[in-house]
Amino acid sequence: MLKLKTFVLESVDELKNKVSWPKYEELQNSSILVLVASLIFALVIGLIDLGFDNAMSWFYNAF
Repeated sequence: MLKLKTFVLESVDELKNKVSWPKYEELQNSSILVLVASLIFALVIGLIDLGFDNAMSWFYNAF
C-alpha cells in the first residue's frame, strides 16, 4: 500500500512541477492541424473506397 501511495504522490508532483504544458495558442494550432489532417485523410480514404466500389461494380457487371 505504501508503494501505491508513493506512486500517486510522485505522479501528482510530476504533473504539477515537471510537465511542460502547452500554451493555449499552441493547443489551438495543434488542434486545427489535427482537424485538417483528419479531414484530408478521410477524403483520401473516401476517394479510394469510391474508386474500389466502382471498379468492383464494373467487374461484377461485366460477367
